[in-house]
Amino acid sequence: MKAHLSYRLLYILAAALIVASCQKEQAPTPIANKEKTVAAVTATATTTLSESFESGTKTAYAVGNVTLSSGSWSLNDALIGTLSTDAKNGSQSVRIRNTGTLNMNFDATGGATTISIAHAAFGSDGSSTWQLWISTNSGSSYSQVGSTVTSSSTTLSTATFTVSVTGSYRLSIRKVSGGTNRINIDDVVVSTGTSTGGGGGTTGDNSHLLLGNPSGAVASAVYTTNYLYDATYYIESYNSVRGTPNWVSWHLNSSDIGSTSRQDDFRANTALPSGWYQVGSTSYSGSGFDRGHNCPSGDRTSSVAANSSTFLMTNMIPQAPNNNQVTWEGFESYIRTLVSAGNECYIIMGSYGTGGTGSSGSASTIDGGNVTVPSNIWKVVVVISNGNSDLSRITTSTRVIAINTPNNNSIGSDWKSYRTSVDAIESATGYDLLSAVSTTIQSTIEAQVDNQ
Repeated sequence: MKAHLSYRLLYILAAALIVASCQKEQAPTPIANKEKTVAAVTATATTTLSESFESGTKTAYAVGNVTLSSGSWSLNDALIGTLSTDAKNGSQSVRIRNTGTLNMNFDATGGATTISIAHAAFGSDGSSTWQLWISTNSGSSYSQVGSTVTSSSTTLSTATFTVSVTGSYRLSIRKVSGGTNRINIDDVVVSTGTSTGGGGGTTGDNSHLLLGNPSGAVASAVYTTNYLYDATYYIESYNSVRGTPNWVSWHLNSSDIGSTSRQDDFRANTALPSGWYQVGSTSYSGSGFDRGHNCPSGDRTSSVAANSSTFLMTNMIPQAPNNNQVTWEGFESYIRTLVSAGNECYIIMGSYGTGGTGSSGSASTIDGGNVTVPSNIWKVVVVISNGNSDLSRITTSTRVIAINTPNNNSIGSDWKSYRTSVDAIESATGYDLLSAVSTTIQSTIEAQVDNQ
């Protein structure tokens, strides 16, 4: 019996060694990158509260409680708005006037590190300000989180607050100025933890969102028009209503450029939230528009996985063929020459507007109305020499290249003809680009138009 048991132990040990050896051989080889150590992405974010205000009814401003999907909320000088002039994702949002409030009547559990709230001015009303307050003692006392927020646009934008709560909490949203001007509040999402590290993380050298999250996108399905999607090799804000990304952001250096061939495996992104329309590989067929990459295939040739990631249809926009194959191809190739010359680049590309002209004429949508054709396509590139502590090395003399092109087939071939300022792109889109850069430096580099 002892001899038999010894043989069994030897067999188990041998099998374990074989498995360990196979795992070691299959493990990806770390990429040496300018002597920087880039941690693997670890997605640890957990949603502890999500409220879209799509359930419940309250048609008067008088103080009252409403039972919503997350629990009971108190609305004072506030109601559930359903009008066409209410800014909202879906069919309902909260509308607050005067110095009204929106308060949780219950304790949410699980802690909080990030709180995001969609907000806008109601209808044609003027601007107002509001504040977020939080309680960690079941509503006995509250303290303000972050700074006062101004709602002036009639289009929803996202305010994001950072906190450090480990237990239960209650939120209070308080309108503090603007008088009878009304604001809309929608899509309150609270989460703990973050995605950290290199490829998809939001902090540290080489991270795709090192320079900021332009639209305050959130990785929650309630954000149907501003959904933060981490594709590992780039990060984007996806708009499920338009069927295209609002913007895509990525870091590019010499280690991203290798010898991997173009995969051409255009495909639907099955990782989108359940129920969302999935744009497919043939959705652009016969439209007269190219499947235009945001993060280019040529920027991700270090591996098959990296290149393949760029062929997800969530990385595509309907792009006029000459715009895509000539003007933008020239700009993308130029950026890669900057990297070959010893630089690294932080890049953000996006589109806006409706209606472009492809090889078959003009169109506002394709794919049966599921995909919007943008009128304009833009890109911002921040160029710095190879090194460490990237954010701190961006100065008022840092080269920033911004272009904005019309999405038509008669576009000029020289991308330099379409150079503009970051400020101009921000004005056109409503985004806050390069928001992680100090405001003093931003004011200089965002106003300039590249002339090199």
